[in-house]
Amino acid sequence: MLEGYLRSDGRKGIRNHLAVVYLVECAHHVAREIAYPFREEGVHLIGFPGCFPNDYAQRMMESLCTHPNVGAVLLVSLGCESFNRFKLEKAVAETGRPVATLVIQREGGTRKTMERGHRWIRDTLPMLQQAQKVPMEVSELVIGTVCGGSDGTSGITGNPAVGLAFDRLVLAGATCIFEETGELIGCEAVMSARAKTPELGRELAASVEKAAAYYATLGFGSFAAGNAEGGLSTIEEKSMGAYAKSGSSQISGLIKPGEVPPRGGLYLMDVVPDGEVRFGFPNISDNAEIVEMMASGAHMTLFVTARGSVVGSALGPVIKVCANPETYARMAGDMDVNAGRVLSGTALAEVGNEIFDLTLKVAAGRQTASEALGHAEFILTYKSFEPAGPACLPT
Repeated sequence: MLEGYLRSDGRKGIRNHLAVVYLVECAHHVAREIAYPFREEGVHLIGFPGCFPNDYAQRMMESLCTHPNVGAVLLVSLGCESFNRFKLEKAVAETGRPVATLVIQREGGTRKTMERGHRWIRDTLPMLQQAQKVPMEVSELVIGTVCGGSDGTSGITGNPAVGLAFDRLVLAGATCIFEETGELIGCEAVMSARAKTPELGRELAASVEKAAAYYATLGFGSFAAGNAEGGLSTIEEKSMGAYAKSGSSQISGLIKPGEVPPRGGLYLMDVVPDGEVRFGFPNISDNAEIVEMMASGAHMTLFVTARGSVVGSALGPVIKVCANPETYARMAGDMDVNAGRVLSGTALAEVGNEIFDLTLKVAAGRQTASEALGHAEFILTYKSFEPAGPACLPT
């Protein structure tokens, strides 16, 4: 039996972080200086850099600031940006979480705002540290997966091992999210065949077709130089490996960033913006995708890397699954699971079971390698989405 922090909406968190949130890049430094002295006490820095308003960014920040892993929120505003800080503070306050807003122009500048922020955190942390946990079932977990720094080993070790762990999690009633439709090009037919309904299957295929058109317009697909150096030849070959992370369970739905799946099961997240191509590369980094899955409720992320990514994430733990045994030998301190040992004879199922077991241990409080090293990366950029239609979430 797991334990979690009960929130007012009924969800439970596996961490109890205090989020310091900058609402424009001009407030980033001040917010970072407020959070930094408390980084060992569960205080994390997140934020949105843009000055111009964006409905997607507003929804994302509201979802993240009320994420089950977040227990309190301090907003840091310059004062003249377009971000609706009043709406965000109200959304957090309505959940019962401690929340405050510091406006740098009103507080009197950098030092005075930092001092005020430090005082608020010192006053608030004791409340979080006294929070009581309640029983939590595996079926209440939401788990995301992403791969980054892929090579020729990814599709035969780390990704299918995560797929096996996903199958066990879905069977236990958990919610599992895979993403990156731009790296599923060529897999539309086999993926649609796993959909809960024919209508959902068509939506899944359409999301990949949208991604292919988006990348074609940009003239640059989701295929990096490092992928080629690692032995991958085409986006289709990379896609087959990336697709393996989803396992073999029935696909229950298609969601957009910030939409919380209504029940347990396996979900594809469409991370490519809707409408005309106007926001540049849709997946600026792996952490952008982690953030989007967290906004949809993911407690943690299973991150498969072969070339050797070191990143973690603010607000939610990242379990690093290393697909390449040579990379693991060089970078073991950044990794949680050596999936590359499949190449030397370890059964894939054994590694899948290890990932499943570690997921539960991390949910119970064990630190991941990236957490222990202090990794808490975060990025949020401009995008635009229409809500998922009724065919995307069949009952």
